Amino acid sequence: MSGLCIAQFRREIVAPTLAHLGLGGDAAVSLMTGTALVESGLTYVAQVVAGGNGPARGLWQMEPATHDDIWASFLSDARLATLRGAVLDLAARWPCRVAQMPGNLPYACAMARLKYYRAPGPLPDADDAAGQCRYWKSNYNTSLGAGVADAAHVAAFRQAIGA
Repeated sequence: MSGLCIAQFRREIVAPTLAHLGLGGDAAVSLMTGTALVESGLTYVAQVVAGGNGPARGLWQMEPATHDDIWASFLSDARLATLRGAVLDLAARWPCRVAQMPGNLPYACAMARLKYYRAPGPLPDADDAAGQCRYWKSNYNTSLGAGVADAAHVAAFRQAIGA
């Protein structure tokens, strides 16, 4: 199902990135790993849609508008200077930040985690694949997204938890 080894991805990219942000823990690591699995299969760095590529980029398939909104309406808050600095630690000087989503895995992971960080309610338990899948659908993919919280997506979250 994936282009990358899930356990290595979880251990080498997701966990250290979230720890650097101070937004880690088993529940967050499982959620971010599962999100990448359902969004891109840990394979696609550009959204695949009928007729070509869509706007979403990176393994977490974040759209540029979402990326830019996180910077403009969240990370711009002076009270979040430490968090903003931690995210900037992960960004390269080139290319522009939004263009780093496909190739800079820690930065893309951080931006996806911030989308969840802004969501209401606590993260589902680390071992609750169905709960994590529902949380992904409600807070990341949203009612406008094409994803569904079905058995196949729950299985992907279960795979992320077991990695």
